[in-house]
Amino acid sequence: METIFPPYEPEPTPPQRRFRPVPIRMLIPNLVTLLALAAGLTAVKFALEGRFDMASISIMTAAVLDGLDGRIARALGGTSRFGAELDSLADFVSFGCAPALVLYMWVMKDVKTAGWIAGLVLAFAQALRLARFNVMIDSPKKPEWQKAFAVGVPAPSGAMMALLPLNLHLAGLPSYAGESIVVMVWTILSGILAVSWLPTFSGKGLKTPVSRQWAIPLLLVAGIVVLLLVIHPFETVSALTLVYVACLPVSARAYLQRKRQDEAAEAGNTG
Repeated sequence: METIFPPYEPEPTPPQRRFRPVPIRMLIPNLVTLLALAAGLTAVKFALEGRFDMASISIMTAAVLDGLDGRIARALGGTSRFGAELDSLADFVSFGCAPALVLYMWVMKDVKTAGWIAGLVLAFAQALRLARFNVMIDSPKKPEWQKAFAVGVPAPSGAMMALLPLNLHLAGLPSYAGESIVVMVWTILSGILAVSWLPTFSGKGLKTPVSRQWAIPLLLVAGIVVLLLVIHPFETVSALTLVYVACLPVSARAYLQRKRQDEAAEAGNTG
């Protein structure tokens, strides 16, 4: 005869999943990325207060920190997929949303809806470029020489390009008639260059060895540039941005020449 109340035997508790501790060396690069994100968001705060000089400096700080986090991660052996995704999200805010909002609150608001659309173009372009960059990471390996080139203007450089009119104004360039329209057109152009397929020089190309005779002069020039950035930040950043823009055709030409050489070498091997 079966009992009315059979004994209850609970099912065995499934083993709890244990997460491995995260090494400190993997946290440090992500902390630098978060500092860059904080700098980008702080630029929006300064723009809301009408302090466009500090807004520009905040985005410059975000660009410097963005250049450091990846190098710190590789130096410490702390690279991770999580860090790469966090870096892309921080770049979108600091170099897409923040410059668009800063420029809109500076002069593009004078052209109302057209100025807002220009800001959206810049933000959308940076988002699309970063998404394309993440996809291309998983693509088959490219030739080693192509690592010296980026596809389109990188996010930090694109932000600095978009902010060029503001930095020139902060450097002493007086306001002029139609300034808001010029800034709007330049912002759209910066977004187009960011999402384009134009080959541009990449920071990874700096791995090229330098002869000993040029080591000390290059260090001297780098030290002078850093000193000028501290003393005259807006003038120096404007000059560096103009040099970068002037180098865009040079980078495209260098890429095409190297590609032709590579194709000719492959044709010779197959022949």
